[in-house]
Amino acid sequence: MADDRAQSIAEFINPLRGEPGTRVRLQKDFDPGFKAGIRKKKDGVELLRSGIELLADCQRRPAAQDTYGVLVCLQALDAGGKDGTIRHVMSGVNPQGVRVVGFKVPSQEELDHDYLWRYARHLPRRGEIGIFNRSQYEEVLVVRVHPENLRRQRLPDAAHDLDVWERRYREINDWERYLADNGFRIVKLFLNLSWEEQRVRFLKRIDVPERNWKFSPADIRERARWDDYQRAFSEMLERRAGRAGVTHLLVPRGTAHAERLPPSDRCPVDLRPALPARQPVTGGRRGHGAGRHRW
Repeated sequence: MADDRAQSIAEFINPLRGEPGTRVRLQKDFDPGFKAGIRKKKDGVELLRSGIELLADCQRRPAAQDTYGVLVCLQALDAGGKDGTIRHVMSGVNPQGVRVVGFKVPSQEELDHDYLWRYARHLPRRGEIGIFNRSQYEEVLVVRVHPENLRRQRLPDAAHDLDVWERRYREINDWERYLADNGFRIVKLFLNLSWEEQRVRFLKRIDVPERNWKFSPADIRERARWDDYQRAFSEMLERRAGRAGVTHLLVPRGTAHAERLPPSDRCPVDLRPALPARQPVTGGRRGHGAGRHRW
């Protein structure tokens, strides 16, 4: 039964997988309204339910083995639904084994370190699932669209040359390879939002009192840079490293016809390919991992 559910989800997400190294033009190559064959909302809800049940099983395996950790990196434009994805899709896991970290404007302490330091210090432990709400890719997205942020990092003069972005892609890819080699599997999710759907979501933040707290004037300023962000995201998707232990998914975030789908914040995501194949009968390191992750 579990294998049948896993197969259904695998078929659903297969068209969403991104192949690193291929040329990407985000607005042309990936449709934010892609429905993956789901015609009725109830079909999507059932798929979501299956995904949540499988996630609960997937969480138990690395916790018992205490060898692998999982890092989920969420990246999206404003109003892309990162918070909703975390809230709904991860609702079936044990919260004791999940750590969620959101990355906003760097603090003074973070600016006093190298740019990857603030991400590295929040990595999950073995047996845990860590979720980054925004991730290390902020350093080649927001920082690239707003180069004044690069100046705030107080890099040496030699680090400000035209190769800075080439260097950062290489450094991020090397860092992810290092994590994968050490047992930390990475699932990178880009939530792909259309221009029109973002407009609708911003208007809801203004018009619906319960959502007013989500709105910021900065949302409008960033929307004016839409084309810059599309180019930055496209290159980011091209330059991701291909590596065993790293899964890349581009998740559609809806169009005017999103009502035909399950709520777009509830897209089921299968983490099974990023986890060990089976759960050990007993803990591999008695007195260490077994006690720490006994949920």
